[in-house]
Amino acid sequence: MTGVTLGRGGAQHPWQRAPACPKQPASHGHAQTPHLPPPPFPSPSPLCPRAISETSSGYCWDLATWGDSLLFPGTFVRATDLPDLPRVVALNEDVAPGTLVAKVNVSCSNVSSSPNVTLHGIDPGHPFNPIAISADPVATTTFWAEVTLRAGAELDARQVNQYTLTLWAACPGEEEVEKQLFVRVTADQALRCDTPFASVEGDVVRVLADVAPWTPLYAVLPQPLGGLTFRLRNHDTPLMLTRRGLVLAPASGFDPSKDIQTFRLEIEVMDHHGHNCSGAVRVEVLPSRRPRVTFLELQQAVTVPEGTGPLELVTQVRASGDNVRYAILAPTAPVLFTIDETVPSPTVTGEIRSTHQLEVAHTHLIVRAYNALHPTDHATATLNITVQGTDQRAPSCVPAIVVSQVPETMSPGSTLVTLRCTGAEGDLRYALEGPPASRSRFRMDGSQLQPCGTPRLCGTAQLCLTTPVLTRQVNTTLDYDSDAADTMGFQFTATIVVTVGGQPPQSTRVPMLVTVTPVNEFTPVCPNGATFTVMETAAFGSTVGRVTGTDRDYPRDSLEYSLEGSPGPAQPFSIDTHGEIRVVGPLDSQRHKSYRLMVRLTDTHNDLDPANRRSCLCDVTVRLQAVPDQVPVCTPEVQELRIMAGVGVHQPVTRVVCQASPNGATLAYAITGGNEDGHFRLEGNTLFYLPGDLAEPRTFVLLVEVWGGPSAPRRSTVVALVVHVTPQSTAVPPSTTPWHTTLRKEPLVITRTEAAWHPPAWFVAVLTISGALLLATLGCAARNLLCSNQDPGKLLLGKSSWDVEEQRGSEEEQGHPQASSPGQFDGRAQDPS
Repeated sequence: MTGVTLGRGGAQHPWQRAPACPKQPASHGHAQTPHLPPPPFPSPSPLCPRAISETSSGYCWDLATWGDSLLFPGTFVRATDLPDLPRVVALNEDVAPGTLVAKVNVSCSNVSSSPNVTLHGIDPGHPFNPIAISADPVATTTFWAEVTLRAGAELDARQVNQYTLTLWAACPGEEEVEKQLFVRVTADQALRCDTPFASVEGDVVRVLADVAPWTPLYAVLPQPLGGLTFRLRNHDTPLMLTRRGLVLAPASGFDPSKDIQTFRLEIEVMDHHGHNCSGAVRVEVLPSRRPRVTFLELQQAVTVPEGTGPLELVTQVRASGDNVRYAILAPTAPVLFTIDETVPSPTVTGEIRSTHQLEVAHTHLIVRAYNALHPTDHATATLNITVQGTDQRAPSCVPAIVVSQVPETMSPGSTLVTLRCTGAEGDLRYALEGPPASRSRFRMDGSQLQPCGTPRLCGTAQLCLTTPVLTRQVNTTLDYDSDAADTMGFQFTATIVVTVGGQPPQSTRVPMLVTVTPVNEFTPVCPNGATFTVMETAAFGSTVGRVTGTDRDYPRDSLEYSLEGSPGPAQPFSIDTHGEIRVVGPLDSQRHKSYRLMVRLTDTHNDLDPANRRSCLCDVTVRLQAVPDQVPVCTPEVQELRIMAGVGVHQPVTRVVCQASPNGATLAYAITGGNEDGHFRLEGNTLFYLPGDLAEPRTFVLLVEVWGGPSAPRRSTVVALVVHVTPQSTAVPPSTTPWHTTLRKEPLVITRTEAAWHPPAWFVAVLTISGALLLATLGCAARNLLCSNQDPGKLLLGKSSWDVEEQRGSEEEQGHPQASSPGQFDGRAQDPS
C-alpha cells in the first residue's frame, strides 16, 4: 500500500490547526475530506511547512513528526527517513581505498523494493563511491546505505580535513529526504622511516673485511628516540642488530679470504602505539688491505724414528702475515703433537714437538695459521708424519699430498702425477682407495717396483685417467657439464696407498684431490622460430617478448643478450641482458610490416678464463599488428539467405566480407543478436548452421558485429543476416515431375576502391577567399574600362578595329562610297579636334 484512507471518525494520527495554511483546491476527482474534530492538543502552527498539508477543515498534518503526507483528499503517504543523520564520522588519512566510511540506516514506511540513495552537493573529484544499498535481514522496511572510498582515493588532512556529504533518499511511493553526513579526515599518526633506509634498495654501508668483531657498522636512527623497538626480519645474516638500532659486525668477524661480501638486513621499527615502518641496509664487505696469512709450504711429509722422546722437535712450519698464531686442527685425539711459535723475521715459525715417546704410527696433521686479531684470516697446511720402527720404515713418497687442477677436456690416459717413493726395503705395491666415483675415473699404472738409480730404494707410479670396464656403468671423462660432477662439487678425492713388504707390512698414504675446471666447449644455440607480434600502438617500454637461447656448458643457459646496431627509426627496439625485447620508438605498420632483429647470444661463466667466450647471432622477427583507425566497411551490410537444414555436421551459410583501414588489419567477428537458441556459429568470418530439432521453417535475423583489434575506443560495424531455414522433414506434395536442384552460387563481391581527395577545411577557406578577391579585381577592371569609353575625346582610341570596319560597311550601304567620313579610319593620322 502507498497510503491510508481517512474515515469519518478520523484517524489516530497527529494533526494540528494552522491559521496561516494556504488554501488548496479540493477538486481532483476525489471526495471532499470530511470535517474533522478539533485537535486533541492545541498547538497552532504559524504556517504550514513543506511537510504539512492542509485538510478541507483547515487543519495541517504535521509530517515532520510522523512522516505522513497528504497526497490528495482522503489519502496520505509516509516519508522516507534517515534516522542516523546528521552525524560526524572520523577517518584516518592513511586508510586503504574501498574502506567503509559509514553505514547509514534508511527507513521506509512500506515493504517495497530498495530505496534510491544518492550523494549531492560535493565536488566531482570527491573520493567516495556511489551509495551501495543492502537490505536488513530482519526488518523488511529497513535498508542500509554504505558510503565507501573509491579505488585510488588518497586522503590528505592538510588539504581537506572535512567532507560534507548530502544524502538524498527516496523510497518508492514516498517523499524524499535530505540529510548530511560529516566526514572528518584526521592526520596520519603512523611512524615513517626516512630515505634511503626506507627505499626499495635500502641504505648502503661499505666496510673492510678486517673490521673488528662487534664493531658498530650502521645506526638506523642517529639519535635513538625513546619507546622505539627494532626487529630484524631476516635471520640469514651473521650481522647483529641491537635494541637501540645499531648494526654490529659478526662476533667472529668477516672472512678476509673472500673478495666482496654482501649482506642485506631488513629492519622493522615500531613505537609503543603499534605504528611501524620498515627499511633495509646493505652491508658491502670489501677485501682487506693488510697482508693475508699464507703458508710457505702447503704440504709436508715427515718421517721420524721410533722412540722420539717428549717435546723433541719433529718439524717446523712457516707462515707469513700479521700476528700469526698456530693451532693443530686434527687429529684432536689422541694428542701426539703440540705446536709453539717463534718469531724470526719476516715470518713466524711454528715448531711441532711430540707430547710423549713416539711409537710406530702414521699421523695426518692439519695445522692452521691465523691472525690473532682477526681469526677469520687464516690458512691451512697438511703434514703427514710417519713414525718408523728401527727395523722397518714405511715408504716416503714425493709429493706427500697430490693436489691437481685439470681441465674437463683432458683425454683418458693422460698422466696426472708421478709418485717417487724412497726409504723402504722391499717391493712397493700401489693401490687406490676412495669413493667409487673417484676410483671409477682413475687407475694406477706401474704398481710394481721399478729401479731408478739405487736398487730397492725408489719406485715410481703414474696416476692416469682410466678406460671403463663397463661402459654403461662408468663414465671415464671428467665432464664438468654433468650433474654427477656438480653433485661432487667438481672435485674428486682418493688416497694412494703405497705398501712395502715385510713383517709387519709398512704403508704410506698419499691423499689426492683433483679439481676439474670448466672449458667453454659449446656455442650457444638460437631458439627455433623466434617470431613475436606486437600492436603498432604499443607504448614506449612495452614488452614484445623474450628470446630464450640454450647453452650446453655449465652453468646451463648462462647467456647474455645484446642487439646488433643501436635503436633508431629503423630499429625501434632494445633488448636487455636477460633477452627481453622492449619497444623504444614509434611503430607504424604501413611503413614496416615487420622488423628483423639480429640478437647476439654470448655465454658467460663457462670457462676458467673469463675472456674465452662464445657467441652466435640469432634472427628474430617482430611483426606489427595493424590497428584499424576507421570503422570496418562490410559489403553488403544486409544479406537475405535461404538454406535447407542438413543432418549431421554443421553446414556453411555465408561469409561476411569486410575490409579494415589500413589494409591488412586483423578483424574480429561475433554474433551479438538473434542467436538465442544457438543454431548458428561464427568461425572467423564464416557463418555455420548447426543442425538441431527444427521442425518447421523458421526465419532468423542475426546481427554480426565486426571490429578491428583491441583499439580504444572500439570501432565496429554491424551486419544484418536474414536466414530462412527450411528443415528437410517438411512435407512436400507428391508429384511425378522430377526435381532439378540448382545449387545456389555464393555471390562474388568485388570491392572497388576509388581515390578521392578530401581537402582540409583551412584549404577550402583560403581557396574561397582567393576566388572572391579575384572576382572583385576583375569587376573593378571592367568598371574602369567602361568609364573610359564614355569620354568623346577618346572615342577613336576606345574603338577596336572590328568597330571601325562595321562603321565603314554601314556608310557604303548608304550610297556614299566616295565620301570620306570623319569617323572612318583611312590609315592616316587625324586630329580629333
